[in-house]
Amino acid sequence: MKPPIYIIDGARSPFLKARNAPGPFAASDLATAAGSALLARQRFAPEQLDEVILGCASPSPDEVNIGRVVALRMGCGIKVPGWTVMRNCASGMQAIDSAIANILCGRSQLVLAGGVDALSRAPLLYSDAMVRWFAGWMQARSLGQKLAMAARFRPGYLAPVIAIMKGLTDPIVGQLMGQTAENLAWCFGISREEMDSFAVESHRRVAAAHDAGHFDRERVPLIGRDGGVFAEDDGLRRDVSMAGLAKLKPFFDKKYGRVTPGNSSQITDGAAWLVLASAEAVERFGLEPCGRIVDSHWAGLEPERMGLGPVHAATPILQRQGLRLDDLDLLEINEAFAAQVIACQRAWMDADYCRTRLDLPGALGEVDPARLNVDGGAVALGHPVGASGARIVLHLLEALRRTGGKRGLASICIGGGLGGAMLVEAL
Repeated sequence: MKPPIYIIDGARSPFLKARNAPGPFAASDLATAAGSALLARQRFAPEQLDEVILGCASPSPDEVNIGRVVALRMGCGIKVPGWTVMRNCASGMQAIDSAIANILCGRSQLVLAGGVDALSRAPLLYSDAMVRWFAGWMQARSLGQKLAMAARFRPGYLAPVIAIMKGLTDPIVGQLMGQTAENLAWCFGISREEMDSFAVESHRRVAAAHDAGHFDRERVPLIGRDGGVFAEDDGLRRDVSMAGLAKLKPFFDKKYGRVTPGNSSQITDGAAWLVLASAEAVERFGLEPCGRIVDSHWAGLEPERMGLGPVHAATPILQRQGLRLDDLDLLEINEAFAAQVIACQRAWMDADYCRTRLDLPGALGEVDPARLNVDGGAVALGHPVGASGARIVLHLLEALRRTGGKRGLASICIGGGLGGAMLVEAL
């Protein structure tokens, strides 16, 4: 039997919606603020960590190894290694899994792991044509050569390339992530009304959780350079309605599509962390675990159907642990798209899909909606790609503790045709 991996504590920043301009915080600001607040309430000093692992899908050029940058900014000292992992939407979950691996093999005992992204600061890039023109200009030496290059310039060269759109486009199949959600909507017959209804419910659940204080323990406020306080997730829309969502046009397939900005996750800035420890570290520092990670799994599938990744990653865990879906007290599936989460539910109920794709004798069963994303998800909160995998693990544990549940499963789809899942137990 593997030794236990304990979760000691966790924290996240507010999730701030990108608003077509760089947000108030760089990715390292978000991770430093959330991590510093988390470390300040621990029984150990930051310098006593064995390592800091941070997932980030889109680090800025001046923060490429953002894990090291943030570790130093949080006061962990020069001797604590800080490093960065990237697995697209599951980068934060990958950081946790990397910490688990290092604890299990004895390299580390006490690790801070999490994820971050400031997607509002994703850069605008020059086109290839503009870069080639620049290269020619730099090679020109004489006045005549310079004038010849100037004559070749075309205003169209200055059209910017939106980096986040390139990052959200799968290079193998040439489809945006939203187009892969359209594929699932078509395959499983998911209507526009079902997607919009899911989105309305996500906002309703997030609003209810805000009002009840369900995010207060996990979320720490941010303070801007001008002294402004950012204390809450600002993507929530309390006035969202079916009628309002119906007015939005499909974004990814403008003629036949059903996926809109309203039933998709929001582009967002945010960070989330967890403190992970071995039994030895728990005893050494007198720590009080709030949960433990029981199992984790990664799976691959077709890139054009990447949204079903949670099904392919979570099912092997259930099989290994001898569990059914209704044995889970709570389930978190990251809401990349409403269509994607609905498709995961339908895949588990589809006997043919379970037989042919999951090697099961029949349908796995139905997910109880009352146990799924009980406090809403990324449609209303936002999806800072590098942070979401850590956020759903953190919030799943908080929700289990609040509701008196014991066992929960966090799962996420990953661009490129992957899925990740983690089984946790509250203590």
